[in-house]
Formats: sequence, structure tokens, C-alpha cells
Amino acid sequence: MKKILFVVMAVVAIGFTACGNKTQQGEAVDSAAIVDSLAGEAAQGIIDQLNTQIEAGDTSLLMKTLNAAKEKIAELLKSNPEVAKGYVAKVQTYLKDNAEKVKAVAGDNAAVTAAVSALTETDPETIVNGILQTVGQVATDAKEAAEGAAAAQAGTIKDAAQQQVDAVKGAAQQQVDAAKQAAAAAQDAAKKQAEDAKAAAKKSASDAVDNAAAAAKSKLGL
Repeated sequence: MKKILFVVMAVVAIGFTACGNKTQQGEAVDSAAIVDSLAGEAAQGIIDQLNTQIEAGDTSLLMKTLNAAKEKIAELLKSNPEVAKGYVAKVQTYLKDNAEKVKAVAGDNAAVTAAVSALTETDPETIVNGILQTVGQVATDAKEAAEGAAAAQAGTIKDAAQQQVDAVKGAAQQQVDAAKQAAAAAQDAAKKQAEDAKAAAKKSASDAVDNAAAAAKSKLGL
């Protein structure tokens, strides 16, 4: 009985494992299909534009569309790098399949030729990684520039504050010097006034003595 129960449990466990593996495989397939669908959707718009411009032989618009294709890669990278890779692969396939037509429209236009080469001569993963590195470098440069600007601004603010402090100190020192000069002038004026008063008092006393002597002489008939 125990052996039968063990066998039944083993069969059930194997069944669950098999179902789990199928589910995981199904999810992986669904995920790949979704990525391919999104990449195809994104690429179709550019491919339609390229078709129109190749048929019209419009080199300038062809160049604009190739640049738009590069910008689209950067845009897709923000949401899903795998979709970006799929997008690049589909655009590459189109450009390679229509290489002669593209070459006929591009003619001796070096910019168009370089843009096509940039999109076709490297595998999608390398292109995507290159853009990621560029974006990362730009972000780093922007951060460093912002930090430098902030440091410079902080230095400017510090210098301005120090100048204000120095100006206040200078104004205070001027006031102190002016007060000292005023006090010295007042002291000199008071000293002179005292000396003048002393001299006047001395003269007054001398005059009084002289007057008294003259009066005495006058009484004596001298």
C-alpha cells in the first residue's frame, strides 16, 4: 500500500514539474514574440518612409529618415533594450536587402553613405551598447558640469559674502576712526577753552590788581 502511494505521489510530482517547464517555455516564447512584435511595429514606420524616399530619389529626406532611425533606437532603449536590438535588426535587414537602391539614391553623398554604414556594418547589440555608452557619458558629463557650476556658484556666493563682511568691517572702522577724530577734536577744543579761560582769569586778576594799585595811588595823591 505504501509503495503504491509513493508511486502515485512521484507521478503527480513529475506532472507538476512538466507543467512548470511548459509554463516557463511558454512565457519565454510569449516574451520573445512580444519583443519581436514591438520591434516590428517601430521599424515599419521608418521602413515605409525609406521606401517612399528611395522611390522618390530624395537624398535630403533619406538622410533625415536615417537620422530619425538613430534617434528611435535611443528612444526605445529607455523602455526596452531588447526591443531596440530587434528594431535595429529589422532596419538593418531592410537596408541590406535594398542596398543597391539606397546606393543609387545616395550617389556621392558621404553623409548618407556614412549613416547607412553606421546602421548596417555593426551587429545590433554593439550598436545598442554603443548608444548606451554614449548616453551614459553624456549623463556623466552633464552631472560633472552641473557639479562644477554649483561649485563655482558656491564660490561666487562665498566671495560676495566675504566682500560684504569686509565692507561692513571697513565701514565700522571708518566710523570708529571718525569717532576718535571727533573726540580728539573735542578734547583739543575743551583744552583750548580751559586755557583761554585761565588766561582771561589771570588777566582779569592782574587788571584788578593794577586798578586797585592805581586807586590807592590816587588817594595818596601820587
